[in-house]
Amino acid sequence: MRKFFFICAAVAAVLACKGPKDADSEYAVDMIRKGEPIPAFSLKDRADVLHGPDEFAGKYVVYDFWATWCPDCRADVPAMKDLYAKYGDKAVFVGISFDTDPEKLDAYVAENGIGWLQLSDFVTKKESTVADSFRVKWIPSMYLVGPDGKVLLGTVMVSKLASALEAL
Repeated sequence: MRKFFFICAAVAAVLACKGPKDADSEYAVDMIRKGEPIPAFSLKDRADVLHGPDEFAGKYVVYDFWATWCPDCRADVPAMKDLYAKYGDKAVFVGISFDTDPEKLDAYVAENGIGWLQLSDFVTKKESTVADSFRVKWIPSMYLVGPDGKVLLGTVMVSKLASALEAL
């Protein structure tokens, strides 16, 4: 019996030493890797103007894949607003929403003071060719892209995005 308790204690100690899992290790494993170019895409904003990555060539860009119905996305909004306020002069911020209801998106953006560009084709993430081409399996997902159009960071953690922006 003592041997059993010793083994249980040893296993518990090993598991405790590993600490909490990094969310990227579970949810960002398939994202576009650092140094790879982002895919071409075209999406409309709420004024029906088409946007794509060529428009942002030569600039740092934050792509934030999200939806108003996503609890984790909503929880990140205050941090994203802080990042936009702090780094909006150094990087273009682009929200790509997987909302299917334009009015709900508009209302949420207005109510929460989200001031950066919002794009959507108003289809679900599963139906989105942009989600597929950016390899977004989880939301929120964020990319920081360099002026050359190549990924500097792909993450599901706003804290990692903050660190990468701070390093610019």
